Amino acid sequence: MADRKQDYKLPKLASNKKGSGIVETIKTIFLAGLIALTFRSLVAEPFNIPSGSMIPTLLVGDYLFVSKYSYGYTKYSFPFAAVPIKDRIAASIPERGDVVVFRLPSDVTIDYIKRVVGLPGDRIQVIGGILYINGNKVLRRQIGEKNVLNGVSEIRAVVYEETFPNGHKHIIQELRDDLSFDNTPEFKVPEGHLFMMGDNRDNSRDSRSRAVGFVPVRNLIGKAEFMFFSHNNTASLFEIWKWPFAIRYSRIGKGIN
Repeated sequence: MADRKQDYKLPKLASNKKGSGIVETIKTIFLAGLIALTFRSLVAEPFNIPSGSMIPTLLVGDYLFVSKYSYGYTKYSFPFAAVPIKDRIAASIPERGDVVVFRLPSDVTIDYIKRVVGLPGDRIQVIGGILYINGNKVLRRQIGEKNVLNGVSEIRAVVYEETFPNGHKHIIQELRDDLSFDNTPEFKVPEGHLFMMGDNRDNSRDSRSRAVGFVPVRNLIGKAEFMFFSHNNTASLFEIWKWPFAIRYSRIGKGIN
């Protein structure tokens, strides 16, 4: 009889062990998800570049990390804006020249990435394709030319090195100096707001347009830091044999200036 009772209990013990293993697996998955969510909300978040408004600095197909702690935290630092923060915690103002990700003022469900050109209180204007900050002409130096697609045809673009008053140098691209955003009124940046522009100056919807306008500091998500992956869109998800040739290896790990 003792042997029969022992045999009878074995399945029960095995069942308990199996149930315990499932619980431990669920706990592990939950903990891993919590750690990933905390890292994404407080430290860094991955983003990809879907458009060419920041060419030549950022290309379509670039994947980058954005530091969440650089300018403090708002509700937009967290998934679905779930944390009810009214303004910013541990707030700081970006430096002129920083490349930042922010929520579009007219539709906070959309993320944009641009370069900070104007700080609160600045006067910003573009005249003949030249940027002016507080009435002072920003130095730009031509460093090259290249062919770019314009619809189905190619046109020539001029590449410049632009130097901000604080010494920050970066690369911009211009098609011409007489297009729609190459001559603007003077914009006075309100307190608590920033003026953003794309490096692809003639192909960027930014603070020069009413669609974007001045960007509230509370809409900032973080600072673009470096690229962790990049591909040129020549290989689809199912064309595995093309993947090695579609990766832009030279851009992986590259810092964003």
